[in-house]
Amino acid sequence: MSSTAPAIEYGIPAPGFRLPNEARLGPVTLQIADMGRSLAYYERVLGLRAMSQGNGVVILGAHSDHRPLVELRERAGARPVPRRGRLGLYHFAILLPDRASLGRFLAHLEELGAYAGMSDHFVSEAIYLTDPDGLGIEVYADRPRSAWQHHDRQLVMTTVPLDVASVLAAAKEQGRPTQAWSGMPPGTVIGHVHLHVGDLESASAFYHVGLGLDKVVWNYPGALFLSAGGYHHHLGTNTWAVGAPTAGPEDVERALAAAERGAVTWRRTPAHQRMRPSRRPVMNRPMTGPTVRVYGYSRMLGATRTSVSAIDSLLPGQTRFPTKAHESF
Repeated sequence: MSSTAPAIEYGIPAPGFRLPNEARLGPVTLQIADMGRSLAYYERVLGLRAMSQGNGVVILGAHSDHRPLVELRERAGARPVPRRGRLGLYHFAILLPDRASLGRFLAHLEELGAYAGMSDHFVSEAIYLTDPDGLGIEVYADRPRSAWQHHDRQLVMTTVPLDVASVLAAAKEQGRPTQAWSGMPPGTVIGHVHLHVGDLESASAFYHVGLGLDKVVWNYPGALFLSAGGYHHHLGTNTWAVGAPTAGPEDVERALAAAERGAVTWRRTPAHQRMRPSRRPVMNRPMTGPTVRVYGYSRMLGATRTSVSAIDSLLPGQTRFPTKAHESF
């Protein structure tokens, strides 16, 4: 069974079921060691606001926006990420609504004296941070799709130093002074997730063939980028931590969620790697990485939320960003 996702000028479409054009990521759940420490970081440095809290769980979102972005779950004594990293999360990425917001965020970090990696990826401009538990975070703004380039059916994506002065200048509107950062603005979403995996062939078999993401970039050294609807990537995978251990029960871990607009649930049938409609959550596990649960809300039931495709289990391990001037996707 195939979906109705439109053809694009670049990439390799999933061979069977394709996630629909409207597929988007939803909230990210992070297991952390100290709620007070993490909450202070996510509010003060990232500019998220607490939407609800209780029983060791805090839901965070952008200001004046009802959508949850990050869920913190405390596990006292959880071990932080080792410098070498682990198979699992490389980073999660917060997408700002425009370049001016990125400029204001960058000025805010400068005022705090916070260390950040910075990169220009051609399709986007990005700032990289590490939270108190060693979890990787990217905050970025996309360039207009009309400015994206492709060659030999692959999007042109790279990692070069960010033009910091230009991004800071974008925060000024029509010659007025730079507006002060007042927290994550409305319209902020989770843009993508990037994972360390054991090998790219297995990752492709699961996420491309099984789950239905299109390949977008496949010749970047040690990495594979996938998406729905022609986006530069909703999911990045890489083998840059091959040989690193996976996380155990006492390590900092996290679960991730992704959202898919649609009216039905799709169940992966293991025998022939296809999807069939279902109204119950279904869990599947790739050979390396997280369990994936795909489920949905029917529009016939009057739901106002999008459907949800969830990476359901706590992922094994995470990584600390290298301390260098610019970072990768």
